[in-house]
Amino acid sequence: MRRHPSKHTPLALALAVALVATACGGGRDDGEGATATTEPAPADTAADGGTEGTEQAASCPEPSTGITDDTIKLGGSYPLSGPASAYGAIPTGVDAYLTYANAELGGAPGVFEGRQFEYIFKDDGYSPPQAVELVRELVEQEQVFALMQTLGTPPTAATWDYTNQQEVPQVFVATGATMFGLDDENHPWTIGWQPNYVSEARIYAQYLLDNHPDATVAVLFQNDDYGMDYLEGFRTAIEGSDIEIVAEQSYETTDPTVESQMTNLAQSGADVFFNITTPSFAAQAMGFDAQSDWDPIHLLNSVSNSLTTVGAVGFEPLQGMVTALYLKDPQDPQWEGDEDMQTYLDNIGEYAPNADPNNGYVVYGWAVASAFYALLEQTECPTREALMEATMALQDVAFQLGLPGITMNTSEDDRFPLEAMQVATLQGETWQLEGEVIDTREVFGPVEDAVG
Repeated sequence: MRRHPSKHTPLALALAVALVATACGGGRDDGEGATATTEPAPADTAADGGTEGTEQAASCPEPSTGITDDTIKLGGSYPLSGPASAYGAIPTGVDAYLTYANAELGGAPGVFEGRQFEYIFKDDGYSPPQAVELVRELVEQEQVFALMQTLGTPPTAATWDYTNQQEVPQVFVATGATMFGLDDENHPWTIGWQPNYVSEARIYAQYLLDNHPDATVAVLFQNDDYGMDYLEGFRTAIEGSDIEIVAEQSYETTDPTVESQMTNLAQSGADVFFNITTPSFAAQAMGFDAQSDWDPIHLLNSVSNSLTTVGAVGFEPLQGMVTALYLKDPQDPQWEGDEDMQTYLDNIGEYAPNADPNNGYVVYGWAVASAFYALLEQTECPTREALMEATMALQDVAFQLGLPGITMNTSEDDRFPLEAMQVATLQGETWQLEGEVIDTREVFGPVEDAVG
């Protein structure tokens, strides 16, 4: 059951102090990390409303650690190597956007005006112990203002006790596990960004309810909070219907393959396969589907739906595969001439010349960095407390590359910024959007109803 934040928590008290005070008056540096380029911005590219931001900051407390007169220092931890290394493209996108913001937008916005982004990210190999060590380095040695992205459910779960004890923002973590939005009493300094896994699972349930109401389903899932969120979200969404889960197989991140699991699932004869896996295992499962006689409707979770991952297996045998999207796809012709897409395409080559602009993880990195930029615009003081206060008060806040109708919305009672997605099917070598955007808050109610 969800616990609402106590008014006496350390964060709440710190935020109250900050509010009272307000009322009263990228280039890589080595193999382990990278720092966004901090080249001076042209004098005429200062962010709009900069004077107002400067005046507002003057009435604020002293800036927090990681904020100097010239810079705002951020940190991230990603699997640049190891079993989840496909996600290593995400910080490339983040770094590109922040470098673009430095060069083209005058650096950080609002009360942070005049400061250039400095972004340091390190390789945790998707290893929780390594993530703990690197997050400590970022906080204690690099003295970052905030962690903007730690990737993966296991690494983030291993670090959030520490970041919350240190009262360091752990913002827009790259995982949709519901634990990072529900435990706001004990972990008020951590918040996710992407649609949570329960909400996404509800999208697939709705798709089957509308199109295959008597489906039998076989599920492959990662044996951790990430996998269980999807499974439980799906299971609760189909309650009372004629849809039935007839087979379940789990895997560990240390498993070399999922071949035996896929063999067992195929033997069930289910007419739907729900693929809840990270990219390397997703590719194995898709490969099995492409080569076997089993021909189910294939539901692929968004965690692994980058066309780079799908294309590595081969598009032809996977036609009609179903996923859910919340970001625009650079390869989708309907976005030709779209302003956000044009900004992305015009600048990604300049600020990340070695990146593949069509890689979904690069797109994700650019989008989440633009969302963080929008969050800074909502922040009332250059402090950690004010940043976290802003994360709980996002109202219809747009970000670059989000699908039309998808914006960030939060409150003290709902710390999931994005809960809307749209079904898409694989047609040729692109995802083809189907139907309308589904806001799962409106269709199914609060996420806590599905997780207890």
